[in-house]
Amino acid sequence: MNIDYSQFLNMIPEVTLMAALMIVFITDLFTAKKPGEARNRNWFNPLVCVLMLAHIFINIWPTEASTAFGGMYMTNGSVGVIKTILAFSVLIVFVQSREWLQREDTNFKEGEFYELVLATLLGMNMMVSANHFLLFFLGLEMASVPMACLVAFDKYRHNSAEAGAKFILTATFSSGVMLYGISFLYAATGTLYFDDVMANISATPLCILGMVFFFSGLGFKISLVPFHFWTADTYQGAPTTVTGYLSVTSKGAAAFALCAILMKVFAPIVEYWQIMLMVVIVLSITIGNLFAIHQKDLKRFMAFSSISQAGYIMLAVVGNSAMSVTALSYYVLIYVVANLAVFSIIAAVEENNGGVVNMNAYNGFYKTNPRLAFLLTLALFSLGGIPPFAGMFSKFFVFMAAANGAQVTTAIGATIYAVVFIALVNTVISLYYYLLIVKAMFISDNENPLPTFKSSYSTKMALAICTLGVVAFGVCSIVYNWIHAASVM
Repeated sequence: MNIDYSQFLNMIPEVTLMAALMIVFITDLFTAKKPGEARNRNWFNPLVCVLMLAHIFINIWPTEASTAFGGMYMTNGSVGVIKTILAFSVLIVFVQSREWLQREDTNFKEGEFYELVLATLLGMNMMVSANHFLLFFLGLEMASVPMACLVAFDKYRHNSAEAGAKFILTATFSSGVMLYGISFLYAATGTLYFDDVMANISATPLCILGMVFFFSGLGFKISLVPFHFWTADTYQGAPTTVTGYLSVTSKGAAAFALCAILMKVFAPIVEYWQIMLMVVIVLSITIGNLFAIHQKDLKRFMAFSSISQAGYIMLAVVGNSAMSVTALSYYVLIYVVANLAVFSIIAAVEENNGGVVNMNAYNGFYKTNPRLAFLLTLALFSLGGIPPFAGMFSKFFVFMAAANGAQVTTAIGATIYAVVFIALVNTVISLYYYLLIVKAMFISDNENPLPTFKSSYSTKMALAICTLGVVAFGVCSIVYNWIHAASVM
C-alpha cells in the first residue's frame, strides 16, 4: 500500500502543532525535575510560548480549499481562521499559566500541562477539519480525553478530582449519544462522508432522530441547555487556568464544528434543525443569565455566563448563511480575549490570596488593586456588550447574521425575529449581573478588602494582550475583514 505523503502539505496547522508537541515532550523528558532536585526551568514557559507564536504566524494566512486522505480531511479559509483563533487562545492560556505552574505542587508537572493542552488543540483542529463523521468523532475524543486530565490536574486541591470525574462521566454519555445518532445517519444514508450524507439525507424519522442525537452530543461540549448540568461543578473544581481554557477554546471549536455540520450536512432538513436550535438558544441564554444572578462563587458565576454566551454564539447559525460563519468566528475571537481577561484576574487573586474566589471578597477591590479592578471592568463590559468595547460589535454581528434574509411575513422568519428579540432582552439581564461585580469592586464597602498585591509579569502580559483585544478588535475593521475574507474564499 503506497501512501502519498504530500497530502501532509494540506495539513500544515496539524503538522506544525505536532512538531511543537514533540519538541515540548522531548525537552520535558530530558530536563524534567527529579525528586528532591532543586532545578528551575524559567525558560520552559517562554519556549512553549515562542513555539505557539511560530505556529500562529505560519498558519495565520487563510489557505485555499483542499482535502487529504480520500476526502476525510478538509480545510478552507474559514477553517484556517478558526484554527488560528483557537491557537491564539492557547497562547494566552500558556502566558497566564506560568505563575500557577511555578507553584510547589505543580512545577514538577509543568511539561504535562503543556503537552495535554497541545494534544487537545490537535484534536480540535482535526474536529473542525473533518469531512467524515468517523474523523470528526476521533478528533472530538482526541480533545475530550486530555481535557479530562486537565480538569483533574490539581487532584488534591479545590475538588479538582471530583470535577474531572464529573466531566469524564458526562463526556462518555454524550459521546455514546452522538455515536448512536451517527449510526442512525449511516443506516439511513449508507455513508459517513459529509457530502454524501447531505446528498442522501431526507426528512425521514431515522434521519431526524440521528440529527437530534448528534446535536445532543455536541450540545454537551458547548454547554447548551439542557446539556449543561456538568458545567458549573466542573468549572468550579478545575484549576482556574484550565477553567478559562475550557470555557473558550473547547467551546469555540465545538460551536464552529456544529455550525459547519448543520449548514452543510443537514442543509436538506434545515427547517427541522432551525426550530430545534432556536429553542435551545432561548433556553441557554435565559437560564444561563437567571442562574448567574444567584451565584456567589466567581467560577460558578462565569460557568453560567458561559452557558449564556454559548447561546449567543449559536445564534449566528440560525441565519444559515455565509454571514453566520463570519459572525460566529468573530464572536469566538472576542469571547476569547474578554473571558480570558476575567479568568486571568480571578487566577491572580486566587494565587495571591489563598484561593479566594468568592464574589463578596471583591468588595472594595478598587481601593487596594485599582488597575486590576479597571481591567476586570473592561472585560465584563465587553462580555455584556457595552459600547465601544469589542463585545458590542460581536453581538451586533451575531444578531445581524441571525436575522439575515428572514422574512417577518413567514412563520419561520417571525420566529427568528422573536428569538433575536429575546436574546436582545437577555443582554440587558446579563448587563445586570456583570455589573454586580463592578458594584462590588467600586461601590460596596468592605472592612477587610483584599490586600494590595503585585501581579506576575506573565499575568500582566496576558492581561495586556486580552485588554488590547477587548479595546481594539471592535474598532479595527481589519480583524473582521480578515475573518470575512476567509469565510467567502
